[in-house]
Amino acid sequence: MTTKVKRKMVNVEPISSKAKNRFANMMDRLHGCHVEQETEDKLFLASINRKNFFWIDKTNDPNWKIVK
Repeated sequence: MTTKVKRKMVNVEPISSKAKNRFANMMDRLHGCHVEQETEDKLFLASINRKNFFWIDKTNDPNWKIVK
């Protein structure tokens, strides 16, 4: 029997035009992302569809906003 581990997820909203383009074209406009890695001040995220991987600052990121 295998045990499933629940992965941490966050929802993001694009701010910059580059992020809006990736959100529409690579992420299928899905806000949810899996947290792949976490440091003190950054998150490395994978989009739900696994087409976009990116680092985001936990606070004041110029491209993305973390939404609750």
